[in-house]
Amino acid sequence: MKAWLDTLIFGVYPYICLAVFLLGSLLRFDRDQYTWKSDSSQLLRSGQLRWGSNLFHVGILFLFFGHTVGMLTPHFVYEPFISAGAKQLVAMISGGAFGVLGLLGLTLLLHRRLFDVRIRSTSKTSDIALLVVLWLQFALGIATVPLSAQHLDGSMMMVLAEWAQRIVTFRGGAAELMAEVGPVFRAHMFLGMTIFLIFPFTRLVHVWSGFGTLAYVMRPYQVVRARRLNVPAGHNMPQGDASA
Repeated sequence: MKAWLDTLIFGVYPYICLAVFLLGSLLRFDRDQYTWKSDSSQLLRSGQLRWGSNLFHVGILFLFFGHTVGMLTPHFVYEPFISAGAKQLVAMISGGAFGVLGLLGLTLLLHRRLFDVRIRSTSKTSDIALLVVLWLQFALGIATVPLSAQHLDGSMMMVLAEWAQRIVTFRGGAAELMAEVGPVFRAHMFLGMTIFLIFPFTRLVHVWSGFGTLAYVMRPYQVVRARRLNVPAGHNMPQGDASA
């Protein structure tokens, strides 16, 4: 039964989450563009939002790119420069620090949603549920730090990275790697995949717009050329028209 559950959760579920994440985002953008936003409540009250939002975004952006690079970079790429154990130590320190920042930010945002009457009355159930899920994910991530400190040789990080790399490259045997992983790590991985699953149905879709602004910044300049109208001699142009 355990082997079957491992296959389902860590071998099949990741592809379900990724498929819903990509196709769901595309369909929402195509069919429901007016909901493609973060639904900011800043106009209702901005004091607590400023600290909470900044701390949360700093934490989650660092952790997102850190997890992406750390888990999807093959071991042979960084092996000449840093050992697996040293890499794990860097991940523990930096991930723990930014995880705490993100958790503090989420705590402020969640408190604001739940205990500010004006904001609570205008909040959707999905807004509160999303904050709870993200708060739990940050808490689980921080809880893995002391567990990782029990084996500083980098072995656990190597297992998790190999699992992620096998998933994205469609190689077999990924689920078997998770058989001996501890429950906190497994819960952290499962909830992380679930966030991708619910992504298209929440305000998280605005993350795509954030990446889209990079393309906007790097776009070429718009070239505007003057164009003159050929007006026959002696012909008066109608009032309001002008040659460009």
